[in-house]
Amino acid sequence: MKILTLIIHTNAQQEVADRLRAMAQVADFSFSRVEGHGVQLENDPLLSARDKVVGYTPRVRGDILLEDAHVELVLSQLCQTDGDGTRGYLAGQGVYWVTAVERCGQL
Repeated sequence: MKILTLIIHTNAQQEVADRLRAMAQVADFSFSRVEGHGVQLENDPLLSARDKVVGYTPRVRGDILLEDAHVELVLSQLCQTDGDGTRGYLAGQGVYWVTAVERCGQL
């Protein structure tokens, strides 16, 4: 098992949720609000005037428990291009990482 963690701009949350719900490989997922801090470029299209003033970018963290064999498929579906061949809606909207799960269960 693996955990796919996404950190995305809040503007992309609904699109990501819709794509995840449409995938048979995804049983469920969780979103949490997080703040992105760090060096931010003035020409970053995701930064609003508010983000520049308060000094952080509102982000959403998504955690998805997946079978090992499903990770690449889910990632490719999240990053797929639009039908006209241009970069997809999620292009440039965030980052991800994959971690191994030693054990999982229910309490």
